[in-house]
Amino acid sequence: MEDATPRIEQQDTPDGQRLLVRGAWTAADLTGKPVWDALTAQLARLRGQDRLAQWDLGPIEKLDYLGAQVLWNHWGRAWPARLQIEPDQRAMLETVAKFTVSPPKARKPDWTAPVALLGGRLLDLFDHLNGLVRLMGQLLLDILRLIRHPQQGPWRDLSGHLYHIGATALPITALVGFLIGVVLAYLISQQLRKFGADAFIVNILGISLIRELGPVLAAILIAGRSGSAITAQIGVMRVTEELDAMRVMGIAQGFRLVMPRALALAVVMPLISVWTTVAALLGGMLAADISMGITPSYFIQQLPAAVNVANLTLATAKSVVFGVLIALVGCHYGLRVKPNTESLGQGTTASVVTSITVVILVDALFAVLFKSVGI
Repeated sequence: MEDATPRIEQQDTPDGQRLLVRGAWTAADLTGKPVWDALTAQLARLRGQDRLAQWDLGPIEKLDYLGAQVLWNHWGRAWPARLQIEPDQRAMLETVAKFTVSPPKARKPDWTAPVALLGGRLLDLFDHLNGLVRLMGQLLLDILRLIRHPQQGPWRDLSGHLYHIGATALPITALVGFLIGVVLAYLISQQLRKFGADAFIVNILGISLIRELGPVLAAILIAGRSGSAITAQIGVMRVTEELDAMRVMGIAQGFRLVMPRALALAVVMPLISVWTTVAALLGGMLAADISMGITPSYFIQQLPAAVNVANLTLATAKSVVFGVLIALVGCHYGLRVKPNTESLGQGTTASVVTSITVVILVDALFAVLFKSVGI
């Protein structure tokens, strides 16, 4: 055993048991796991047997506040009856005894805690809904102002958003739509072949892609791509204090920030939806030709008869609503960003999740309200 190892040696004397504290009782020497385990085991064996023993701290090589705290806790936070100690060691132990506090008692489980948590979440939800409704009302007022004074409109911002949100999203939406069409056609063909109903693949692909999957898929992609960008752009303006500068200069944030993005998404979402749907139909047509022998000419000829035009109208209307909601949610979370980078990341994440959730909820609402249209 090394001399620096913290330990306690026991000696039997005519006056009774004597406990010699040896080694270096410092943080550097006590925090090693083997040393700490051995010392705690030794202190546990001595507990209850050292009440009448004489403690001698003279042999200690080094002693800091951690070592003094270990001894003070072992003594039950009271001075031993017999103690031989140096003046500087006593001063250190007196300091430890002065500032030692008992750990807080564990709180008993409170049945009101879950209720309070649920109430807090509901209040946050109502706060977000209130902010979103106010944003929608301000958007309507800004559109009326644009109609009355079109020369004051932020047309340059609108054209920029049309390009960045719409044109630059065409490649990724076409690729994803094409692959979804291929996957659907292959899965559907496996089931239809069992019943000899190969020709009905046109009906299934047409209804599912044009009415539901095309608009929803495009909206989810735009929510993840452009909705997060909207929140990040406005959030960075909050971090760099540009929003405060706009308020000081009297520039309406809704008219210059929210309205151009909402109008741009309302315009491009139907176009991107149709684009994604066409790409998905092309993928399904290719897969149907390869797996089932359904020629592209037959597919194109049967598609208008299988899918009513009302489905395309409904999909276009849904896409406009999706676009406006994605823009409003992105702007809502962007305007709520606090001037720090952590809040910016949290706001961007919450914006994407909320946008996708809202898109799915609104699509379900459309499906229930217009279940008899185009079917």
